[in-house]
Amino acid sequence: MKRVVVTGAAGFLGSHLCDRLIAEGCLVVGIDNLITGDLKNIEHLFDNERFSFQKNDVSNFVHVSGDLDFIFHFASPASPIDYLKIPIQTLKVGSLGIHNCLGLAKDKGAITYGIVNVVGSSISPTK
Repeated sequence: MKRVVVTGAAGFLGSHLCDRLIAEGCLVVGIDNLITGDLKNIEHLFDNERFSFQKNDVSNFVHVSGDLDFIFHFASPASPIDYLKIPIQTLKVGSLGIHNCLGLAKDKGAITYGIVNVVGSSISPTK
């Protein structure tokens, strides 16, 4: 059975990924600091023996005991409104958060997958 970490587990994408991984038979460790995520998105998993949750800011550190196979780094505010309200946290989770996840992956011999938010320009191409 694969053991997987999902950062941003209480967010929209992270919570659905947790559901899917558990349905596929994985053990899932969900991590979220709940700045933009909501426990309502994962509360149905709290009684599932294949799910555990850590309230943690991955920008500060990431520690998960035991073996890990995969790390999905989905922690990031995901709306322009959030970018404006919490710009420093958004930058930190995209840089320090992935740095910490890569360190955990190196320590555990796990494979890391990340998600990158891309904000495009509002300038239209010229003809």
